[in-house]
Amino acid sequence: QVQLVESGGGLVQAGGSLRLSCAASGRTFSNYGMGWFRQAPGKEREFVGSINWSGGSTYYTDSVKGRFTISRDNAKGTGYLQMNSLKPEDTAVYRCAAARIGSNWSWSSWGQGTQVTVSS
Repeated sequence: QVQLVESGGGLVQAGGSLRLSCAASGRTFSNYGMGWFRQAPGKEREFVGSINWSGGSTYYTDSVKGRFTISRDNAKGTGYLQMNSLKPEDTAVYRCAAARIGSNWSWSSWGQGTQVTVSS
């Protein structure tokens, strides 16, 4: 399986921006779709959005549409989550995940997560 490592989390004020990165290794990154998830304390894990293997198709949950953008650079083996207009309710541990092409978006690899904290 592909191994994933997130980076880029931190503390930001409401209205600010952060860009998370998800570095892949071990397998050909372009063989996988990628997704981002988040989990706030005391809450269930929430799907944030996904991007297909080529980067030509993205999907977002309603709460982040227009504020978050998922992209990828297959040459670098890295995916990104650009987060703008951040709100305190975006505070969570963010994790990236990979799903092999043809697996019907079955998430087989996960990163360890990176903390995002948005202060009001």
